[in-house]
Amino acid sequence: MYDLKIPSSPASGYRGRFAPSPTGPLHAGSLVAALGSWLDAKKQGGKWLLRIEDLDTPRCVRGADQEIMRQLLSCGLQWDEEVIWQSERQDTYQKASEVLNQASRLYSCSCSRQMIANTLAQQGITTPRNQDMIYPKTCRPEILRPQVLLGNQGAWRLALPDALIIEFSDRRLGTQKQNLNEAVGDFVLRRNDGLFTYQLAVVVDDAAQGITHIVRGEDLLSNTARQIHLQHLLGYRSPQYLHLPLVLDEYGEKLSKQTLATAIHTRNPQQALMELKKAGEYLGLKNLPVAANASIAEWLLAATRAWQY
Repeated sequence: MYDLKIPSSPASGYRGRFAPSPTGPLHAGSLVAALGSWLDAKKQGGKWLLRIEDLDTPRCVRGADQEIMRQLLSCGLQWDEEVIWQSERQDTYQKASEVLNQASRLYSCSCSRQMIANTLAQQGITTPRNQDMIYPKTCRPEILRPQVLLGNQGAWRLALPDALIIEFSDRRLGTQKQNLNEAVGDFVLRRNDGLFTYQLAVVVDDAAQGITHIVRGEDLLSNTARQIHLQHLLGYRSPQYLHLPLVLDEYGEKLSKQTLATAIHTRNPQQALMELKKAGEYLGLKNLPVAANASIAEWLLAATRAWQY
């Protein structure tokens, strides 16, 4: 058994983080998530960490990580510990996979997305836009046992027990419940191209960094049940969750690199403060400095006091 000890909580009891993917610079939506997580940490006297989630290397843009860090610092959002890059932690994800494999939780899968879609179509199942396809267990063996996990075996899927219902409390949205079998089915932890997935990496890294509170966008709410299930399997504590409202474009779509969201402007303090004010307004912060000569530090102090979640 691999040693995957969970770090003890800090004396303050709070450790938060912001974990952007370096697929481009920060836009208005990602600044809202960064600011919300920073304010929550500071309001509770905790630490705020920065993690670069650069696992999906084909989508990463060269230099985007450095630009994101520059933008955060321009906005006064200073992280409290050394930055980590997920691309440098492959061995850690491999060890976590071996723990799950020895517990007879993993199996290899050679299905393509088209094959899964065809199987579901034959069963009369259609997948709504922007939702995960429910895996039909095509490659799942009748008897699960530890396997020799090789890089050329295709994807590695996590075998779910029947009727797995995960319930958790979100600090903004209240009680949440998801039946993982009906929502996603056996999900992938390592892709057939050899890259570990977000679901596994985020769980392992949150535990390794001792994260106690996760503040992120509501678009990640549907991932939470999967991550809590992995936390239970690996013996990790589950953090508290707060999912923030999304910033939408004029068509009602979430701002993202895919929808060509424009980068925030932070080349000088005046621009950075303007971007912070827009993010604070979206988060519903009240009674903040409006004077043109207010400093970023003054605005952040007032915003911390006004944070209500």
